[in-house]
Amino acid sequence: MTTMTERDFALDVVRRLQAAGHVGLWAGGCVRDELLGLAPVDYDIATSATPEQVQSLFRRTHSFGASFGVVEVLGARAAGGEWLKVEVATFRTDGTYTDGRRPDAVVFSTPEEDAKRRDFTMNGLFFDPVAEVLHDFVGGRADIAARIVRAVGNPAERFAEDKLRILRAVRMAARFRFTLDDATAAAVRAMASQVTVVSAERIGEELRKILTHPNRAAGYTLLASLGLRTVLLPEVADGTGAIERLERLPERVAFPTALASVLIDVPAAAAAKICRRFKLSNAETDDTTWLVEQAAIVFELASRPHSRSYPILADDRIRELVLVGRSLRADASLDELETRLDSHPREHFNPAPLLTGDQLRAEGFTPGPRFKSILAAVRAAQLDGEATTPEQARAIARQLWERGP
Repeated sequence: MTTMTERDFALDVVRRLQAAGHVGLWAGGCVRDELLGLAPVDYDIATSATPEQVQSLFRRTHSFGASFGVVEVLGARAAGGEWLKVEVATFRTDGTYTDGRRPDAVVFSTPEEDAKRRDFTMNGLFFDPVAEVLHDFVGGRADIAARIVRAVGNPAERFAEDKLRILRAVRMAARFRFTLDDATAAAVRAMASQVTVVSAERIGEELRKILTHPNRAAGYTLLASLGLRTVLLPEVADGTGAIERLERLPERVAFPTALASVLIDVPAAAAAKICRRFKLSNAETDDTTWLVEQAAIVFELASRPHSRSYPILADDRIRELVLVGRSLRADASLDELETRLDSHPREHFNPAPLLTGDQLRAEGFTPGPRFKSILAAVRAAQLDGEATTPEQARAIARQLWERGP
């Protein structure tokens, strides 16, 4: 039995809508991606059917966006076990955007009116996969052929409706290595300071998408040239340093690694504040801050005493730290470091302690500040090879205790 793909399911949904007498078309990014010869991440469908009519046609639906005419339709399970799903949206026009983020109301309309309310011409295309007919009301096909990102209609009006589009313009241009048309670029530059009306989480998500994409350097270059970098990351100094570091990263890197490469000259405390400003997860904040902090000594790790290098080499993030180091410059010490990492399991850099806190208390030591410092000193002696047995570790602890503060 052949497993249905998301594309197959999206085609089946269109067929069922059309069989019921409704217009059903693929819309937006999936049409753009297929024209570019790319595999769409997902498929969106636009239709003349109302949300209620969509729900009556399909057995499994989720009306999470019914107030905006959007219904999620679920199909069978895909090969990976996930449900096949597509979003089906009724053709609409948007009312006013009082908050600069979302429309106050929507009115169901026609494909042409729906296309005109979209952000960029490349995202305003519709395709009938049954008749294999492209519907282009905004010049999107020509702009894709010319590799241009152009706002639909008046750029300032499109950006005023949803200020996140200011950042999306940069991301789209960088992702596809397209050029922003002059009017769209001018509107981005003029309205850059207004992007902060968007929620911190949405801004953080756009930054994540820009910096984790292989074309991250191009995206950051646009952020800088269009005035968005000074709005979003005023702590980062001007110049090409960040761009050059992003260019040195491999194609696929985690968000904290790319962000740390941008924030490398910012104090770790300031880097943590930036992460919190964009409401990044605790894990992303901790990882970014750690990478920024440790980058200052990454080139010294290969020559440091084991007691000062092993705790870092044993950290789960050490490979990411090496990438951050390589983004700074090519250095033989990083090659040596990676050779050591490849030659030993992680346990080599984090051996079981010869002396634990419980064992130290059993020896009659009283918990307190000195207790903690003695335990740390014994651990350092173990990592540096000065203590290789529990007896030697206890002897060092007794010597330090008898020596006094």
